[in-house]
Amino acid sequence: MSTSVISHRTPVQLAAAVVGAVFLVVGILGFIPGITSDVGSLGFAGHGSHAMLLGLFQVSVLHNIVHVLFGVAGLALARSMGSAKGYLVWGGAIYLVLFVYGLIFNGDMAGNFVPVNAADNVLHLLLGIGMLAVGLVLGRQTVSRTR
Repeated sequence: MSTSVISHRTPVQLAAAVVGAVFLVVGILGFIPGITSDVGSLGFAGHGSHAMLLGLFQVSVLHNIVHVLFGVAGLALARSMGSAKGYLVWGGAIYLVLFVYGLIFNGDMAGNFVPVNAADNVLHLLLGIGMLAVGLVLGRQTVSRTR
């Protein structure tokens, strides 16, 4: 990315682009043996997938695809201030809901179709709070600059 493209982006747009890029990379890494352990057991969905990204985070094909799509969305929505703020705020809210989901449906429960484990739950809580806070704080600063 050239510096002229970066210099025309607001902080909220840059944040959305960074978050989107990280999700895209994480989604791809979820399919790579060595970075994801037990890739041979990578199931499409559900708690039966024993593949572990970085040896910590339980993943499935569905989980990885969602990360890739969420990353692509972040990169696309980073093109405007309003959509970048919306991506971060709504994405943060989604991750907070996913955190609650992980508290209710965990382990070998049939409802654990994502799948999630304790490490995923902690990460989802931190992502939810972080994305929501960044979206609200940087989004507010962006609005005050344009007035």
